Amino acid sequence: MIGDIMIDEQEFLTKDKFEELTKELDFLKKTKRKEIAESLEYAKSLGDLSENAEYHEAREAQGNLENKIAKLEMLLKTGAIVTGSGKTQGGSISVGSTVTVEKKDNGERKIFVIVGSEESDIGDSKISIHSPMGEALAGKRKGDSIIVQTPRGPADYKILAVK
Repeated sequence: MIGDIMIDEQEFLTKDKFEELTKELDFLKKTKRKEIAESLEYAKSLGDLSENAEYHEAREAQGNLENKIAKLEMLLKTGAIVTGSGKTQGGSISVGSTVTVEKKDNGERKIFVIVGSEESDIGDSKISIHSPMGEALAGKRKGDSIIVQTPRGPADYKILAVK
């Protein structure tokens, strides 16, 4: 629980990300599985499996693919789809919120969108609700101050806007 928001390790997905992952899962199941099965059949046709590097590589690829499929299926089954602005009642910050903060020591301003771990991309100013900054912001409102633990020590921010 962070602030008034229970985030535990629940994964959050936007509708767009959910659709993207659904398409990826479909591709993995229908196309990649078939490609790997064909690679396995070819490798088996080469003979002795005990010293057949192509066979062992295909089996490893098959294991990796099945792990990825299982992970995606679980994520799509258990992930919470986020809709709306990300603003909860009272204007507190949650997944989907766009937040403007100002670092108190130097006045540097940053704008972040709070997202689930699967969508985080610091280069695109999308931070995970499970990151130190995301956890510090969760449940806060415009005008609140937060302290974020960073590798260089604590950083003090003021929340300027929440959309």
